[in-house]
Amino acid sequence: MFETDFLTPAHGTSYRDAVAKAVDTLLATLPSQPCSGRSAAELASLLRSEIMPATGCGIDEALNRAGPLIANSIILTHPNTIAHLHCPPLIASLAAEVIVSALNQSMDSFDQAPAATVLELAMSRWLCDEAGLPAGSDAIFTSGATQSNFMGLLLARDACISSRWQWSVRQRGLPPQANRLRFLCSEVAHFTVEKSASQLGLGTDAVIKVPVDDDYRMIPGELAKMLRRLKDDDLIPAAIVGTAGTTDFGSIDPLLELASLAREVGTWFHVDAAYGSALLLSQRHRDLLRGVDQADSISMDFHKNFWQAISCGAFVLRDSTHFRHLEVHADYLNPETDDGFGIPNLVNKSLATTRRFDALKLWLSFQALGREKFGQMVDRTIELAAHAAGLIRNHPALELMHQPQYGCVVFRYRPARPDSDGDVLNSALRQELFERGVAVIGHTRVRGRQCLKFTCMNPTVSEKEIEDLIRQMVEQGLGIEN
Repeated sequence: MFETDFLTPAHGTSYRDAVAKAVDTLLATLPSQPCSGRSAAELASLLRSEIMPATGCGIDEALNRAGPLIANSIILTHPNTIAHLHCPPLIASLAAEVIVSALNQSMDSFDQAPAATVLELAMSRWLCDEAGLPAGSDAIFTSGATQSNFMGLLLARDACISSRWQWSVRQRGLPPQANRLRFLCSEVAHFTVEKSASQLGLGTDAVIKVPVDDDYRMIPGELAKMLRRLKDDDLIPAAIVGTAGTTDFGSIDPLLELASLAREVGTWFHVDAAYGSALLLSQRHRDLLRGVDQADSISMDFHKNFWQAISCGAFVLRDSTHFRHLEVHADYLNPETDDGFGIPNLVNKSLATTRRFDALKLWLSFQALGREKFGQMVDRTIELAAHAAGLIRNHPALELMHQPQYGCVVFRYRPARPDSDGDVLNSALRQELFERGVAVIGHTRVRGRQCLKFTCMNPTVSEKEIEDLIRQMVEQGLGIEN
């Protein structure tokens, strides 16, 4: 009665047919525009079938009913989809997803994912070596930078409290003195620094924002001042967070100088390299990450400029003994006796229990493409950003807000009429392009001004396609004004 609904050696044909039908449905329904532009209310009206019908309709009809969802999705491979750190995934990664989902390995214990555990351990070692970390370092795959940044700051907090007051947060909770702890990051660091401080029981007031220079990089001299001020106020820097690839500007903090200051005051140095970690693969631009090898922990995202299907990230730790702050044993899952037998249970160093076998996607992609091609693709995104910046800088209707260091370009449309509200116009321009299905471009605020943003994540885009998009934007802006 149920056998044909599951993948078994005896029913492989049913699985193959279902996957083939899913691919056929996807390719037949995939739109040519970057987006449909429909509102949430319009999209809700498309879901006419019951969410949970009493009687199923079969896989073929079910996939047909998924057609409107496909047709109204964001198409990441379109050259005019250029808003976010949201990459088009490699075909190799998509092929790996077929295997990952079918095997459905759970990465918490060895007896649920033996081969997968061994591969993740090997990939973790490679990541540590690639970042230049010493023997004794380790890593764990995560859902992305939100989880990785949280882990870095959690371990920084617990290591600080343990060394200063010989207090185990894991066993006893936060000590009374915890309100003296502070995290320092740049004023354009990712919002997860504040989110983590809140979730870690320190509150967002524990986050100290350090000023940035004209390239939106943390100023080491300003950090040094903040550290002296904390000392004068009897406050404790629990962690310094450097950013390697900010969300808006792609800017990379001077990591080597920040690491030196962290060592001087004896504090944890975490690098949020969710975006910038891909530069490790580039022969031309790897030096932008100079100093990352001094980090105590690093966040990496592979569903950004490693072009992996969501989700796929990693948390890298300089001294693996700090994972002890996460360790909790359960007799049914990861008993302490397993350690004595050399049985690796990855749940011992993860925030999550059940996890997907995401390491396979990255491994298979490296096997298929090789390091050299990955590096060339990273370089290409930087070239595209530089090309876009040059066009914007020289266009009388546009204003470039910074010189891009990586793949992000922030700019504004200049109103042709002096009485036009530039903030309202820039917001309207982006929204109309989206609603017409022409383009998905980013937006942010810089020094209180509404801006637009390109995030160059697609190495297949041509210079001409960038030029065409800029032309369409300017025409749209003029049309709104008139």
